[in-house]
Amino acid sequence: MKWYKKDQHFLIDERVLDRIIEHGKLNKQDTVLEIGAGYGNLTAKLARKAGKVIAVEVDAQLAASLDRWKNVDVIIADALIIEFPRFNKVISNLPYSISSPVTFKLLQCKFDFGILMYQHEFAKRMVALPNSEDYGRLSVTVQYYADVEILEVVPRTAFSTPPEVSSAITRLVPRPAPYDVKDVDFFMKFISAAFSQRRKKLRNAIINNASLLGIKNTAKALQKLPADLIDRRAETLSPQQLAMLADVLFDERI
Repeated sequence: MKWYKKDQHFLIDERVLDRIIEHGKLNKQDTVLEIGAGYGNLTAKLARKAGKVIAVEVDAQLAASLDRWKNVDVIIADALIIEFPRFNKVISNLPYSISSPVTFKLLQCKFDFGILMYQHEFAKRMVALPNSEDYGRLSVTVQYYADVEILEVVPRTAFSTPPEVSSAITRLVPRPAPYDVKDVDFFMKFISAAFSQRRKKLRNAIINNASLLGIKNTAKALQKLPADLIDRRAETLSPQQLAMLADVLFDERI
């Protein structure tokens, strides 16, 4: 069995494919990026509605089946390595093993919106709010860059080589950040540190990740942070509260 069949689950349910197209609100002015095009089940429907489709597929054997439409440009490459051509919508049944890195990569691009298939558990983490079990680094990071919404849950039976869990069609709409931070890279590093030890107080997470954050005098830095916040766990704090803590620590770097 080829590796891609273990990783990529091919969507074959025509009703689900048609609903993805409906969610995409496509017209002939659209240039659509499709990541993990596979055998072209979704590609065919995108090609009928969009002006142009950029189909990215890492496996050359699969990609060979995608040259059937004049308005489809096929790129045989790893989506995590290449520079994406210009597009205004991304509509994909994503390979689940790259869900996180490819989403972060997409969020650095300019586009109108995305209709993306994820594992349901992953999608729930993307949309999660504070004080929920699924709230964490992924929630804060994605919601900093975009509005995200689960449109519908898709059963395992909609796929050939069914995944072990259900999936979810998700809408991702890039927008300006809803709050300011002094340094985005440091904020993302702080978020990673904050949620690295979910069962511990944020104070301990900062102490244990001081070198990662570039903080030399940890005791001094902690004194500048509100005790009522750092004595709580990260999942109980809002993104705005976490941003405020990050900004204070940013000024305390080496």
